[in-house]
Amino acid sequence: AEARESPPPPPPPAAPDPGTWRRYGRGADLLTSLASGGAPRAVWTALPGPEWAEEIARAVQATLASGRGALVVVPAGRPTSRVDAALRALLGEGQHAVLTADAGPERRYREWLAVRRGAVRAAVGTRAAMFAPVRNLGLVVVWDDGDAGHSDDNAPFPHVREVLELRASRDKCGFLLGGWTCTVEAAQLVESGWALPLAADREQVRAAAPLVRTVGDGDLARDEAARAARLPTIAWQIVREGLRQGPVLVQVPRRGYVPRMACAQCRAPARCRHCAGPLEAQDAQALRCAWCGRDEIAWHCEECGGFRLRAQIVGARRTAEELGRAFPAVPVRTSGREQVLDTVSGTPALVVSTPGAEPVAEGGYAAALLLDGWAMLGRPDLRAGEDALRRWIGAAALVRPQGEGGTVVVVAEPTLRPVQALVRWDPVGHAVRELAERAELGFPPVSRMAAVSGTPEALAGFLAGAQLPGDAEVLGPVPVPAAEAARGRRPSGPPTGEPAERVLVRVPPGSGAALAAALKHAQAARMARGGTEPVRIRIDPLDIG
Repeated sequence: AEARESPPPPPPPAAPDPGTWRRYGRGADLLTSLASGGAPRAVWTALPGPEWAEEIARAVQATLASGRGALVVVPAGRPTSRVDAALRALLGEGQHAVLTADAGPERRYREWLAVRRGAVRAAVGTRAAMFAPVRNLGLVVVWDDGDAGHSDDNAPFPHVREVLELRASRDKCGFLLGGWTCTVEAAQLVESGWALPLAADREQVRAAAPLVRTVGDGDLARDEAARAARLPTIAWQIVREGLRQGPVLVQVPRRGYVPRMACAQCRAPARCRHCAGPLEAQDAQALRCAWCGRDEIAWHCEECGGFRLRAQIVGARRTAEELGRAFPAVPVRTSGREQVLDTVSGTPALVVSTPGAEPVAEGGYAAALLLDGWAMLGRPDLRAGEDALRRWIGAAALVRPQGEGGTVVVVAEPTLRPVQALVRWDPVGHAVRELAERAELGFPPVSRMAAVSGTPEALAGFLAGAQLPGDAEVLGPVPVPAAEAARGRRPSGPPTGEPAERVLVRVPPGSGAALAAALKHAQAARMARGGTEPVRIRIDPLDIG
């Protein structure tokens, strides 16, 4: 089929009107440069609201107007659908390809062939679309580069942002990295001068963002309602007021009913008698082990002998149940891994969602509650604060502006840096400060770091044969579960397999290529000698604890 003569490319469209790009300082200049054949590089901090998809579509249209192609990569299927709809509205039918796994292999291959032959000059899709063979590439776009969907957990572990940076450099095309928030890597691109910042002024931000209010530990301790019902009084008030105007979004960090239980008397975690895994409540009655899946019908505490349980963490389904009892006349809808809602109507309703699964409300949400902030901020991860801020802003961006009564309540300690960044709606400032601290401490992305994991014997043999750069610093080894060593992330189940260890090898800026070459040669030499124990290598891992 590929041997057929390629069809003539579609005629280029007219240059678009800047539209909502005028809200940004140099947004109109970006479109003008793309339409004239330029190759601007920008890190774009988008204003809250649904306009981001149309703004990406206008950038694509400007690139096509110059006779070049454009590639847009987003983290999941729902944002792909929004960009697809925006492109259809601007360009018409058949002017771009959609590359997602949801389309099925036949349609996806047909769309890929259309891109390969030049029948269409624009493509939008999820992670694998970063390799789409767009002809005469003039612009690459990444939306929300902090989302885990942009990172491939299979070797060689490509990340969409890094792949499209390379394509922009090799093809000398434009590069647009956008999102409601700003990652540390994006801030480094600006600080290094590789890309320019593209953001609105503070007046525009204040006009578009909702009002953000905080509830900290001190407020919860003084609030009788919060001690009795987990939600502070201010949250109940905001929900009541918001339901008079439209839907209210409630973000809960954990899915399920009650994912973690503990003894009500001594607070010891409730564990399975068979495998010592954590017990979780499937509903108001049943207990089940999260590791082995066995039901527990006669639990008692091995520490104090108690028979009563309390919730350590409350999931989305339990929260929906509590809110349904508190507001019996209001419909309650849930969106999560089991069932993801795309949109909800603008009528009053409670929408309980896990992070990343928030549906878009017609006209925007009247209010939002961001519960259990400690669950996201308390993770032992270098990116915990950055990721929590990204998820909070992702939910708050769906709320109406402050001038229309939009209000967000975040239940987290107000003095913490991510919470303050949310209150000020200043993700760029948060990323710049994080970048400065990582530079001082020698963490990625300023330095380069490799995580090497395997069994103790295999890891020791690998390090003994590796000719690391002279400025390399080896941290460890430390024990890690074998499941983490195999997958490169913290396991959701019990540790299985043989014990594993991990070392971190850190080098200063400029030595990353030498480190990667040394590790590659050491791995090749070990395999040539017949090494059978697996040793896993990952450069700049995302989940440094």
